[in-house]
Amino acid sequence: MRIVVTGGAGFIGSCLIWKLNSKNFADIIVVDHLDESEKWKNLVGKSIEDYMEKDKFPDYLEAGKLKGALDLIVHFGACTSTMETDAAYLLENNYLYSKRIAKWAIAHRIPFLYASSAATYGSGEFGYSDRDENSLRLKPLSLYGYSKQLFDLWVIKHRLSDKLTGFKFFNVYGPNEYHKGEMKSVIAKRFETVLKEKKMQLFRSCRKDFADGEQKRDFIYVKDAVDIVWYFIEHIDIKGIFNVGTGNARSWNEVANALFSVLNIKPNIEYIEMPQELQEKYQYFTQADPAKLNNAGCIHRFLSLEEAVKDYCGYLKNHSYL
Repeated sequence: MRIVVTGGAGFIGSCLIWKLNSKNFADIIVVDHLDESEKWKNLVGKSIEDYMEKDKFPDYLEAGKLKGALDLIVHFGACTSTMETDAAYLLENNYLYSKRIAKWAIAHRIPFLYASSAATYGSGEFGYSDRDENSLRLKPLSLYGYSKQLFDLWVIKHRLSDKLTGFKFFNVYGPNEYHKGEMKSVIAKRFETVLKEKKMQLFRSCRKDFADGEQKRDFIYVKDAVDIVWYFIEHIDIKGIFNVGTGNARSWNEVANALFSVLNIKPNIEYIEMPQELQEKYQYFTQADPAKLNNAGCIHRFLSLEEAVKDYCGYLKNHSYL
């Protein structure tokens, strides 16, 4: 197979390339934008065919300039910042760009897999089912979530759910996220601080129905996430939009305690005020409904939070990559 991975130098994209390499796939064209961050390190040691800047990729596709046939496009390239406020940029980058290459893939009958997000679920007032009829009524809290929701809506409303495969990734964490700055997982952000100061900071709750640190998310280790994507590459005829989460929400306190346990440090959590600009965008609870994924035959044994944090700390100690 000859595969394009957009966002291939990013977090989940580079881990997917690691997975593809482990399955002896190396005919991979990476599409990304290598800026001043150290994202390029995610590609070191990976077997790929070529690299292309993201702005050039749609023109090359449409002009037929890519030499050789393509067998698959995995579109994971996006701005993933929930704090981004430039609406024009997010919609161009996450929605219009996605539509453009999806239309090409459909016209040329090339399988197209893409990244959506659990940010589309907003406050969770409609639950976390990935059924199309539920996706139509979701109300994201962030502009990022809205940009992802728009593409899901385009897929559903144009009756393309039987032609494309989307992944609503929940809280993915693990190796290769070093470059993400404030968008890194709390484990990656606090690891060195916990080692040095023997304490961990978490946001206070701004809601009376959630105690401090008891806000819950569906945390999924990146190795599990790419295993699920690999399942759909192996079963390429299965289409639709699917949750990619464990189906088990865990609290931030549990995350902190898992990290303290691995580092053999007595738990010491300090609760700090949540930034004002984040409060209205903050999801207090997420938990993937796995029914649709399971019905597609993808019955995956996920690492527990404790198992995954232990594995991840091995990478963080050495700042090593997948």
